[in-house]
Amino acid sequence: MTTLVMLAILMFGIMGYRALPVSDLPNVDFPTISVSASDPGASPETMASAVATPLERQFSTIAGLDSMTSTSTQGQSQITLQFNLSRNIDAAAQDVQAMIAKTARDLPQDMPAPPTYQKVNPADQPILYLTLSSPTLPLSTVDEFAETMIAQRISMVSGVAQVSVFGAQKYAVRAQLDPKQLASRQIGINEVADAVQKGNVNLPTGTLWGSHTAYTVQANGQITKAADYRPLVVAYRNGSPVRLGELGQVLDSVENDKTASWVNDTRAIVLAIQRQPGTNTVEVVNSIKQLLPTFQAQLPASVSLSIRYDRSASIRASVNDVKFTLFLALCLVVLVIFKHCPPHGNGRRHFGSLAERLARDWLHHRFHDLVAGSSVHSGAVHGRHPGTPVA
Repeated sequence: MTTLVMLAILMFGIMGYRALPVSDLPNVDFPTISVSASDPGASPETMASAVATPLERQFSTIAGLDSMTSTSTQGQSQITLQFNLSRNIDAAAQDVQAMIAKTARDLPQDMPAPPTYQKVNPADQPILYLTLSSPTLPLSTVDEFAETMIAQRISMVSGVAQVSVFGAQKYAVRAQLDPKQLASRQIGINEVADAVQKGNVNLPTGTLWGSHTAYTVQANGQITKAADYRPLVVAYRNGSPVRLGELGQVLDSVENDKTASWVNDTRAIVLAIQRQPGTNTVEVVNSIKQLLPTFQAQLPASVSLSIRYDRSASIRASVNDVKFTLFLALCLVVLVIFKHCPPHGNGRRHFGSLAERLARDWLHHRFHDLVAGSSVHSGAVHGRHPGTPVA
């Protein structure tokens, strides 16, 4: 009976050990929500009065709200909502979403996107940082590889919650207008913006119906390069067209040229990978690392993909230290038992008897398995049913 109890304790201990999640911080779901809103070109004062204030007025009516802080910068507002511990964060997120929708009519109409919210957790720090750089290719091309090929594939890995891109350099055409040229031709900036918007459309053209055949008309109205934007007609003055290239410089650039990231004095694109709460950090990192050779094979030879920071390294070291400590403690316990038991005492005799019984049981079951396996094999060779005993 003692042997069975000890074996059961050992078995359940091994099962529980293997099922333990590996992480450097506990899984704590703090009821904190962060709301972000952007309006490019707006000053901090405008963001505070036109964006942050209407949102704060609505958020203050949510039940269970303990504190609310906001920060407004150039074209960006950040509002942090802290709820009491009794409030469910999922229910609070639904209330925040409802208040954002209710405030939409009071926000500036030229905002590119409505405000967004995110549940904040201190344990949601990135577990892995990847960097992409190239000495020859433009950063917009490297960013295309990072966001479309690598980030989307890593997001599909089990246990990955989000992949953030730092120093993003999405390709865009930038028109730098000359005020003197606009004034001399009496053209406003709004006319230029309308002409660019109307000249770059992707709308269905229509269908030509015949007596026997129907043809779908396809027109390529998308402009993807700066050279294609320069001959775009903005307006007519004195019967002559005024083209975009005559009003300033049209360049191949990026959406936001005020953000950048460097790695060892080299411009790069950084991918920050966050895990889902409750998942094994080491397993998630191992799954991502298995994809890196595939990514490197698909990238051009001039693009370098490397690991900048791996949070699982410290976790692995801590786990190995715990394993060594447990093994050392087990050895010390055995040594103490042998040291303090008399040579012919009951303690050592019971300990030896237990070890002898375990060894005898293991050998008995092992021999039985070998005999049964030999019988099954012999029965199969001679054409008998495997269950038939061998004489």
